[in-house]
Amino acid sequence: MSAPRAHERPPAGIIKLTYDDYLVLPNDGLRYEILDGDLEMTPAPSPRHQAVSRNLQRLLDRHVTDNRLGCIYDAPIDVILAPTTIVQPDLLFLAAARQHLVSERAIEGPPDLIVEILSPSTARMDQVAKAALYARFGVTCYWIVDPAARTVEIHTLTDGSYRLAATHAGTERFSAPPLPGLTIDLAAVWE
Repeated sequence: MSAPRAHERPPAGIIKLTYDDYLVLPNDGLRYEILDGDLEMTPAPSPRHQAVSRNLQRLLDRHVTDNRLGCIYDAPIDVILAPTTIVQPDLLFLAAARQHLVSERAIEGPPDLIVEILSPSTARMDQVAKAALYARFGVTCYWIVDPAARTVEIHTLTDGSYRLAATHAGTERFSAPPLPGLTIDLAAVWE
């Protein structure tokens, strides 16, 4: 029997893990997530992945802080979308009006923006399973950053699913939702 996909419900009798199970996972330096009750483990990000994440975080954080728009958070941080869905996105934005979702343990609800930076080991999960989950739980904007291809895909939530709003590549400069007034210089992201 094959495992259910992230956007499907598992057949009766299959054990689904919850946040309580997540709390007792070993603190072994690995990155764990629970996607619709299924445990996923990914290796530590590569230095290139980390550099892109750091550069993009700096750009986003400066704009969000200067304009008092909310907060930017980076991995590892738990986002509890449901008792059986706990993710650790690379970056996320939570608007000032939605800071009530921040608890002592996690972000408890859908952020306004999630950014996933592709790695060879996570690309399919980020592009398919996590995209379906993020849409289902109401994350209004999802960016998929591909350091190898030097692209950023901007997906916006429309009628419960993502629509590709734009793809930016190379050293373009662009503005993107949900951060009004922000212009991202991709040359600075890939440095």
